[in-house]
Amino acid sequence: MRDSFARKIDYLRISVTDRCNLRCRYCMPEEGVPALRHRDILSYEELLRVAVDAGVCKIRITGGEPLVRKGIVDFIAGLARLPRAPEITLTTNGLLLAEQAVSLKEAGLSRINVSLDSLDAARYRQVTRRDGLAQVLEGLEAAVAVGLTPLKINMVPILGVNEDEIAAFGRLTIERPWQVRFIEFMPVSSDLDYSPGQLYPAARIKADLQQLAPLEKVPQKGILGPARIYRLQGAVGTLGIISAVTESFCRECNRLRLTADGQLRPCLLSQNEIDLRTLLRAGIDDKVLAKLLQTSVTAKPERHCGGIGCGIGQRRMQEIGG
Repeated sequence: MRDSFARKIDYLRISVTDRCNLRCRYCMPEEGVPALRHRDILSYEELLRVAVDAGVCKIRITGGEPLVRKGIVDFIAGLARLPRAPEITLTTNGLLLAEQAVSLKEAGLSRINVSLDSLDAARYRQVTRRDGLAQVLEGLEAAVAVGLTPLKINMVPILGVNEDEIAAFGRLTIERPWQVRFIEFMPVSSDLDYSPGQLYPAARIKADLQQLAPLEKVPQKGILGPARIYRLQGAVGTLGIISAVTESFCRECNRLRLTADGQLRPCLLSQNEIDLRTLLRAGIDDKVLAKLLQTSVTAKPERHCGGIGCGIGQRRMQEIGG
């Protein structure tokens, strides 16, 4: 499928749950948010039906925290059996990764992204409002051991919080074949603990990394994706910088998003949704479903607006699989 700007849309992000076992300060308030009712979440069978008709070559499983949903391993096995044999990847906070890594790999998961914003236990607790850094680090090693590679670590530098750890995260790539990705803080809600003024821009992230060693640009083929890839001179792994706010990467966007409650979104920062849950449960046929997927592709905007009030509306990141 191609959108109105000739972008090939071949990547589907599926949120399987809005629930999470962390309370990250840039995602939700300390008390959490009301969870969706079980009947409001798409069943695995419904999710598989959408994935079949999407006809994509890559599917990423997100949440909330996807590993808290029961049956996730069997669902991934179902995705891996789809006719197009798409690449199946997953984003997790890593708390439950060590105990599930073997099963995930055997089910057909290709690789994994782990969201981690501090390598210091006390600061990890400050940002997430939970303990668990040791479990996450154990999960990283487990993922590597079973071959869920290349391993990617997603770190969000926030001014006055953890930007002083950029160098420490960069050093992880010197002797490990990992990709550490630095993602600009996206202040998409005004009622969280961190403010728009704490955005740490991509240019400063890059400058901090250059203090470690010269950065070499890594050539990329095909659709570039959101990250610009570099390597510290002499390092085994790579570094990614995602300028989610200060520099638009929308011209390379190739994805659709399906929320856990069945809303199909053409863009992360968009309120333009198609309610697939209601239609699936009303018995729409495959032709209508395929047409709705194309409608969502056609509705993809040229670019997002990138800040508070931009379009997420009442939804938070854990609800839409950001």
